[in-house]
Amino acid sequence: MTRPHRLALLLAGVLTMTVAGCGSDDAEGTVRLRMIESLTSPDRTKLIKKLLADFERQNPGIKVELISPPLENADQKITQVLQTRKGIDVLEVRDHTAKSFSNNGWLAELPVQSWSGWTGLTDLARKKAVEVGGKPYLIPYGFYEKVLFYRSDWLRDAGVAQPPATWQEVYDTAKKLTDKGKRRYGYSFRGGKGGFDYAVLIVSAFNGDKVDPAKSFFLKDGGTIWSTPEAAQAMDLFLRLFKEASPADSVSWSFPEMVQGFTSNVTGMLIQDPEVIKTVRESGIPKDGWSTAPIPKGPSGYALQPVGYAGWGVTSFSTHKTEAVKLVQFLSESAQSTAFAKGNSLIPISTAAQQDPEFSQGAWKAYLDAQQDDKQMITIRPVDYPGWSEWQQTADKDIQSLLTGDKTVADVLSAWDAFWTDQAKKKTS
Repeated sequence: MTRPHRLALLLAGVLTMTVAGCGSDDAEGTVRLRMIESLTSPDRTKLIKKLLADFERQNPGIKVELISPPLENADQKITQVLQTRKGIDVLEVRDHTAKSFSNNGWLAELPVQSWSGWTGLTDLARKKAVEVGGKPYLIPYGFYEKVLFYRSDWLRDAGVAQPPATWQEVYDTAKKLTDKGKRRYGYSFRGGKGGFDYAVLIVSAFNGDKVDPAKSFFLKDGGTIWSTPEAAQAMDLFLRLFKEASPADSVSWSFPEMVQGFTSNVTGMLIQDPEVIKTVRESGIPKDGWSTAPIPKGPSGYALQPVGYAGWGVTSFSTHKTEAVKLVQFLSESAQSTAFAKGNSLIPISTAAQQDPEFSQGAWKAYLDAQQDDKQMITIRPVDYPGWSEWQQTADKDIQSLLTGDKTVADVLSAWDAFWTDQAKKKTS
């Protein structure tokens, strides 16, 4: 065993012993809950602790210990702790961990129907709460959804009256904004890690309502989204957007670089999650110099994208389920969930929050507008197919090869179609 492997196991063991062995209920009857988070950061942890302190003040017989493992490999460490089936009452459950956690019997069903706050959640929040197996294993605390960030001042200078509403308009506008001699480009392209996600966005939009939202890489007729003439048209435009209206070095850009390209006045448009709002606000771009719009649609008028989310759940082996459920419900009530959404740049789960000026106006409005448009469709990623993890890595390499000219659009689409056709056979066998 290599030294890094030994160190990883040692750290996991220390975390497990810490979680499983610390503390017990007081003799006076105080209940002690242990809660573990996944997407840790100093500011986020500080906010959670403030909310927990509020909960403790309202519930003097309950104390909550928050466990915050390092962000890197946090989900893996949480899984290792869950395998001990002890020491955790409340946990952070993410969209890509919910199914495995529930399949292993680690999550308790939440009594949402008897909770008064259930009806105050948005339709999207209630839908995602029961997405796994139709059972409420978590209450989402917020959502990640992409919109188009654009430099409104650049558009005005270029004589463009409205932000792009379609992918063709994104390309046309990006071309108008591009002046390579001034190192000024129309679009922040993502050619590095995660670049495949943008190919999925444009191909899905071009396929439109032929896509099966519940199996987003497949069409309603059973074929893959990569097999259609529309997919080829989409990928041709995708490639032209890179070659003609994006910086050459964006061939290797991932999240940080594409955002920096936008905030440093190199690019005029960016498609990204709401966490970027805070970054743009702090970048020095004038308030009236930028805005947002829903992600672009395809020729048939549809845009499709998955919505990322996470939430709070209760372990099936908690010895204090009643108190643990009470904590999850507290964190999910309007005041607390809205404060958490604001502090972490999340789309809120509370219907009341949609009337809050923070979300109903300005840069956030595009996210709420998209949710109210029935042609801005929400899809479910095929994460439960056996080759999902493998494909993400392969697809990123294919995008690089496409951008550098080592592969053609036909090469990439043919390979992706064959891969997912095979995945469909494996899933049903």
